[in-house]
Amino acid sequence: MDDTSGLPREPRVAGPRAAAELLQADRPRARAARRLRLRDASVVLDRLAELAARLVGAPIAQISLLDDVEVVVAGTGLPPGTVGREGPLDATACAVPAAEGAPVVVPDVHAEPRAAELPQVRAGLVGAYLGVPLVDTAGHTVGVLCVAAPTPRPWSDDDLATLRQLAAAAVSELELAALRAEYESDRVRWGLAVDAAGIGTFDWDLHTGELTWDARLIEMFGYAGGDFGGTIDDFNARLHPDDLPRVTDALQASIASCGDYEAEYRVVWPTGDTRWVQARGRTLADENGAATRVLGAAYDTTAERAAGMRVTRVLEAMPAGFYSLDREWRFTHVNAEAERLLGRSRDELLGQELWTAFPAAVNSAFEESYRTAVRTGTPVHFDAHYPAPLDGWYELRAWPSPEGLSVYFLEVTERRRVQDRAERAAQRLALLAQVSAELAGALDAQTATAHLPRLVVPALADWCIVTVVDPDGRPRDVGHWHAVPSSRALVERYAAVRLDAMPATAPLMRALLTGEPVVERSGAVRAVLAEGEAGDLLAALDPESAISLPLRGRDRTLGVMTLYFRRGWTPRDEDLATAQDVADRAGLALDNARLYGQQRALAEGLQRSLLTEPPEPDHAEIAVRYLPAAEAARVGGDWYDAFLQPGGATMLVIGDVVGHDTEAAAAMGQLRALLRGIATYSDAGPGEVLRGLDASMAVLQTRVLATATVARFEQTDDERRRGVTRMRWANAGHLPPLVINPDGSVAELATWRGDLLLGVDPGALREESVVTLDRGATVLLFTDGLIERRDADLDAGMARLREALRELAGRPLRELLDEVLHRLVDGRPEDDVALVAVRLHPQDVPRPSEAGPNRIPDVVPEEPDL
Repeated sequence: MDDTSGLPREPRVAGPRAAAELLQADRPRARAARRLRLRDASVVLDRLAELAARLVGAPIAQISLLDDVEVVVAGTGLPPGTVGREGPLDATACAVPAAEGAPVVVPDVHAEPRAAELPQVRAGLVGAYLGVPLVDTAGHTVGVLCVAAPTPRPWSDDDLATLRQLAAAAVSELELAALRAEYESDRVRWGLAVDAAGIGTFDWDLHTGELTWDARLIEMFGYAGGDFGGTIDDFNARLHPDDLPRVTDALQASIASCGDYEAEYRVVWPTGDTRWVQARGRTLADENGAATRVLGAAYDTTAERAAGMRVTRVLEAMPAGFYSLDREWRFTHVNAEAERLLGRSRDELLGQELWTAFPAAVNSAFEESYRTAVRTGTPVHFDAHYPAPLDGWYELRAWPSPEGLSVYFLEVTERRRVQDRAERAAQRLALLAQVSAELAGALDAQTATAHLPRLVVPALADWCIVTVVDPDGRPRDVGHWHAVPSSRALVERYAAVRLDAMPATAPLMRALLTGEPVVERSGAVRAVLAEGEAGDLLAALDPESAISLPLRGRDRTLGVMTLYFRRGWTPRDEDLATAQDVADRAGLALDNARLYGQQRALAEGLQRSLLTEPPEPDHAEIAVRYLPAAEAARVGGDWYDAFLQPGGATMLVIGDVVGHDTEAAAAMGQLRALLRGIATYSDAGPGEVLRGLDASMAVLQTRVLATATVARFEQTDDERRRGVTRMRWANAGHLPPLVINPDGSVAELATWRGDLLLGVDPGALREESVVTLDRGATVLLFTDGLIERRDADLDAGMARLREALRELAGRPLRELLDEVLHRLVDGRPEDDVALVAVRLHPQDVPRPSEAGPNRIPDVVPEEPDL
């Protein structure tokens, strides 16, 4: 297995069983993994697994947590029932990267001895594996994100970098989900604590005398069924005789003043049991100030008195902070957790006004929400940030009461941090995915690189300029963008003049020279430029700092991406890491384009070196064209040839060796040379030349297949006087020639019959066909790359070619061939294209000037039979 650099190293563990033993011995790591275990995989994790599979081009992706067992929490391409399944650690490949704490790269599991014991490998389900450990914020390895393929395949550095980014996002999502579960559990416990307080309510209408109690209060006073009559007498009947006068006085005082009512008293049940009740209320008045009703609440304090203030103990034991405020916003109770979260003791806070103790709460979400709850009488629930010295985020629930406001709260700073980190990680992944898509989908890497500033601004910088190095070594600015539309014209002009004004010691030049990032701190950005237009433009743009990131290829720096930051913008470390990742991907794309161009030029040069200029016999004009495939890797065996035989006859050849690689190109050169030698020595006809070539291939053991058409143009003295020429031709499985008659019609050689391909049977007979041509006719021989399409058959391609030839019949020969290539393949054929054509000019007039000079070998007769 390989480490993160892709270079072989000595593995730290011997196999999955040894890795399982190491993992099971690490109890803190197991507890950290167990904390993140979810009952069901989240949608985000499933999408991360799908994104991992799509970005690296693997059919299988899986996210696993490893504590005492492996738990698959998300995945794609897995058998049904895999997600949520538990399995032993010694039966999973994920144990190895988890135990080593480093990525594991296995292009071929069959070549990896440690993989032989795994059931997935023995069953033939996995042929290649790439796994990255999931490390939580405490540094524990809690699981693994992996991708796999059923057959061996290589894994690139980009695949590894992509999986690392996705692993960070997966850990963030797992931690966020665990925090959410913890906080939800806490909220349920708050609700249970409130219910446990056992509060009942009452409403006494002073006009009608009706007294309304809720079920809890009826139960509190020992009434059952319909025993409660709904009058103040029912209330007085249950009061302890010693408490009745005091409670009655408190009620009368509240009614008389339309003020608050508070009392603690004993209730005597019919069974003789005595309960303590604490009651609070308020008398409401009408528009004339007369008392109309008394509203309030009561709760049973018997248990509190017996057990030492039970509610206080509940509040003290709560995992959430709690404090209560009276109607003057003074603290009346503060529990232990609130003391810890607020950084103040209860002795400091009790009796102090909230707005004085915490002045930053004034005119904030805290004040707005608290006053809304008191004004409307409804609970509120919100998140808010309190600045230093607390400097934290809090989740709060506030319940209004007649006494004031009760507040339950939790510090959620960590949850917000994890959530923000997850969101930033998702944004970075989206940006990198978009950059990769732009670079991979563009035909011209420089054009795609020029578009990078629009992708990274404003996500990573205020504005950006991208520079590439031309083949002659000169830097050139190719792309720029500013987040502010009004500043884009300034950036455009600055990019046009800055390189000429930039000294060799400028950060951009240093980044090009060293291949390392160069940072320009505050005030140093403008110092590198002398006075002039470039300096004035940079002063107008007014960046505070900048960083020049090299676009690095495999062995050279191919450009620089310069990010500029406005005043007050301090880039985060993860943003700079993302920017460097973008720059590295752009550099690799430029390097691939460079290597692609070199490969294409080499392949095309090899192909063209095997093809020679045609002769120009008297009154016959020959033109040739060769166009390589758009993909450099598809160099193949297409060839053309034109030469004179010893007797003076003109011979044209078109051929295609089966295959598309350098071996096919080499075989093409060998067959072309053999055919030339046979034809120019023997003066044989087309059929005999092909038969001799087939025999030579068998003797020389040239184990290739090829198609070919050989056409010879002959003319007797009588035919010369009549102005006609015979074309004798033979075909070895190739497309037939097309003839453009002098009247512009295209002749379809309906009587032709193709013989076997070359290389199939050296003893096969080769037949010849003969057609008589008028002077002025044009014959075209071509390979199938001219008419072949992925989305259409050859018949459709032949129809397009015939139509084009009819429209172009009157054009000069070379112009005709160029236009045919433009119309049928638009300069980018899917396969190599070779063309050879001859135009038979009239012999009773001088050779036309467009046919060029008359060029024939010295050994050929001066008056050849054409």
